[in-house]
Amino acid sequence: MTELIDMLLAIIIAAGAWWATSTAKEQKRLEILLNKTREDYATKFELRDDMKRVMDALHRVEDKLDKVLSKD
Repeated sequence: MTELIDMLLAIIIAAGAWWATSTAKEQKRLEILLNKTREDYATKFELRDDMKRVMDALHRVEDKLDKVLSKD
């Protein structure tokens, strides 16, 4: 009878250890993904500034094109 109890306890402990290990691995994976997201994330203000620079560059190209076409 004690062997059966010992075997059941061993199975329960092994299952708990496996669960703890898999949970720790998943947590580490999520931390890595979160850090990568923080690195790649652009705030609304950063995006707005970048879009303003792109639009300014397009306006300069448009003005130059207008000058070239109006000379003809």
